[in-house]
Amino acid sequence: FQYKGANIQLLDLPGIIEGAAQGKGRGRQVIAVARTADVVIMMLDATKGEVQRALLEKELESVGIRLNKSKPNIYFKPKKGGGISFNSTVTLTQCSEKLVQLILHEYKIFNAEVLFREDCSPDEFIDVIVGNRVYMPCLYVYNKIDQISMEEVDRLARRPHSVVISCGMKLNLDYLLEKLWEYLALTCIYTKKRGQRPDFTDAIILRKGASVEHVCHRIHRSLASQFKYALVWGTSTKYSPQRVGLTHMMEHEDVIQIVKK
Repeated sequence: FQYKGANIQLLDLPGIIEGAAQGKGRGRQVIAVARTADVVIMMLDATKGEVQRALLEKELESVGIRLNKSKPNIYFKPKKGGGISFNSTVTLTQCSEKLVQLILHEYKIFNAEVLFREDCSPDEFIDVIVGNRVYMPCLYVYNKIDQISMEEVDRLARRPHSVVISCGMKLNLDYLLEKLWEYLALTCIYTKKRGQRPDFTDAIILRKGASVEHVCHRIHRSLASQFKYALVWGTSTKYSPQRVGLTHMMEHEDVIQIVKK
């Protein structure tokens, strides 16, 4: 479907059953597809959401998908020799140097550099060693809210990362789209040719935090090398139009005109 100028593809995966991570009901193939997505939408039945949610989280967790968590801030580099050098820039309450060495020995690693930049748990440290974990935003969507009490709807809606809807009665679907857009962290950038009006029919869709250079690469590979300056209109500028360089950060619905050498 189209939303705010972006084409968003929803992929409806078969239901994940208990034991899917071990391959039950072709669960591994289903979960492998989920790993490549930008956002996971977990559809739950509001009448039995808690049980379903715990089961699904467990299955995804066991195949290395971490929902709504950020990557542990740990620097880890295996070396050829020199033993294990351990440092931390914060006070550690969950891990100690001895525990880190024990974990590394379990993984047959005897020479490495480890630097903890935040207070992480042993499990998070193991995630860093294994290195194939995927950190993804997830929206928990509770359907069938027309079948439960208002108090229960209110309780579910107040939970973090949760949206309550009713597909049957088409309730709150607009809000779900709004939240999905927020979790995708996308921005639309419009282009403008010299002396012409901006083209609002064809937006360039980029990740949040994209710079003018990202816009150039999206338009054409060689554009950044011929770049002289850009004129930008929108919320990312102090005044419109503002003359900017390649490193300028773009914001949602900015308009850009690129001037070549």
